[in-house]
Amino acid sequence: MAIASTDVEVVDLAGTPLRELNARLHTLGESSPAHWRVLNPNGAHAVACGIDAEVDVEVEGHVGYYCAGMNKRATVRVHGNAGTGLAENMMSGTVVVDGNASQSAGASAHGGLLVVHGDASARCGISMKGVDIVVRGSVGHLSGFMAQTGRLVVCGDAGEALGDSIYEARIYLRGEPAGLGADCIEKEVRDEHRAELAELLDRAAFTDVDPSGFRRFGSARQLYNFKIDNVGSY
Repeated sequence: MAIASTDVEVVDLAGTPLRELNARLHTLGESSPAHWRVLNPNGAHAVACGIDAEVDVEVEGHVGYYCAGMNKRATVRVHGNAGTGLAENMMSGTVVVDGNASQSAGASAHGGLLVVHGDASARCGISMKGVDIVVRGSVGHLSGFMAQTGRLVVCGDAGEALGDSIYEARIYLRGEPAGLGADCIEKEVRDEHRAELAELLDRAAFTDVDPSGFRRFGSARQLYNFKIDNVGSY
C-alpha cells in the first residue's frame, strides 16, 4: 500500500511487501518522488538497500540487517536503531541513524558519510575503503579493522583492538580505547587534522562536539611487508 502526498511518498510496510518498496526505489526516474517515508519497518532486513538515485528516504522505526547497503547518492535516515551491516558497501550519499547501530556498520564502504547518533557495536568501519563514519557514542571491539582509507570519528570510547591491521585510514577518538590492535598507534594531531575533524563533525551536524579533545590513531606501517620478526602479528 503506497500513499502518495503532494511532497512525499509514504510506504507502509505493514501492508506493502519490502521487496516492492525496494523495487520502486531501484527504478526511480525524473518524475519519481524525491522524498520517501517508510512506516512500520519493524526490524525488516535490507530496507532501502541498493538505491542509486538522489533521493531522501526516512525510515520511521527500527531496521534489521543491511539497511541502506550499497547506497549510492541517496540520503537515508533511520529514526530508530539499525542491525548488522548498516550501509555495508556504501558508495556515496549519506546514511544517518538516530539510535544505535549493531555490528559492522559501514563495512567495506567506499564513500559517502555514515552518521550514528548513538553507539556502534563491534567492527564498525571494518575494511572501510573511503567512507567517512562519525559516531556520537562509543564503538565496540575491532572497529577500524583492516580499514584501508577514509576517516572514522568516535566521540565516545572504543573497544579492544581498535584499528587492528589498519592501512591508511584515520581514526579520531575523543574517549579511551580499551586496547589498540596490531600495527595501530597513536599519532600527532596537527592543525590539518583538527581542520579535517571539525569539517567531519560539521557534516555530521555534531556542532556541539569540540574537535580539540580528540586523539588520532593510524598505522605504524610495520605490517605492509612480511617480516619474520612480526610473524605472530599477521
